[in-house]
Amino acid sequence: MIEFSLEDVNVPGLDSEHFALWLEQVVLEEGFELGDVNLVFCSDEALLKINIDFLQHDYYTDIITFDYCEDDIVSGDLFISIDRVLDNSVELKTDYNAELKRVCVHGVLHLCGYKDKSEVDEKQMRAKEDFYLEKYVPRET
Repeated sequence: MIEFSLEDVNVPGLDSEHFALWLEQVVLEEGFELGDVNLVFCSDEALLKINIDFLQHDYYTDIITFDYCEDDIVSGDLFISIDRVLDNSVELKTDYNAELKRVCVHGVLHLCGYKDKSEVDEKQMRAKEDFYLEKYVPRET
């Protein structure tokens, strides 16, 4: 099950039910079973504190993924800074909603075993992000 929570932030334009179905499909297409995945949207300051407290990194980031996967069951907590998503969308000259989707699918792909620390791994991660972003179909209104 994919759950969403907000910590002192708003997430404009998020259709959580539709978004959860898309992320679940990513997990299934990667050959895994969906366990419990929590997307926690927060501020830069909240994510910085998590980054310092748990990873000993003193810098802002857009997402931190805590992996609780066991066997073929994907579970984890994704902490996402809405401030970073907004800033990244401006800096990269991309749509906010597209950047939000990219960051979220990035975290789910980490839970599916993809890494991004080396150049080769980062290239594979970007290709997977692009692949699943192209498969996202907005809900008809």
